[in-house]
Amino acid sequence: MSDVVSPRQVAAGLDEYWSPRVVAELDDSFVKVAKVQGTLAWHSHEYEDELFYILKGSLTIEMEDRKVVLNEGDAFVVPKGARHNPIANDECHIMLIERKSTLHTGNEITEKTRSLAEQLRPIGQ
Repeated sequence: MSDVVSPRQVAAGLDEYWSPRVVAELDDSFVKVAKVQGTLAWHSHEYEDELFYILKGSLTIEMEDRKVVLNEGDAFVVPKGARHNPIANDECHIMLIERKSTLHTGNEITEKTRSLAEQLRPIGQ
């Protein structure tokens, strides 16, 4: 992908919660955006860090030893192996930077889990 992209606009146009979409690639990582509300699931990524950047709204990331509250413009890296559970009390738009090997909800499979193929679908599908 070598086009200009607006993560804010893409996230705002999504019609599903907790369904990240890939908007760019760099080296061995994907840049994804998602519209979220409610809770995702407790999970971890054994070998990958995960960067959350808040485009709109606020997000709480529960971890076993603390809670991190992120507001618009904030970024936070969940370290590899850390169990975490993202929660948005109100609609929130996020950007994620993750290695291409990162599974959406790690080894936890729920009704909200999205495959890489789903995340790579063209925007608007």
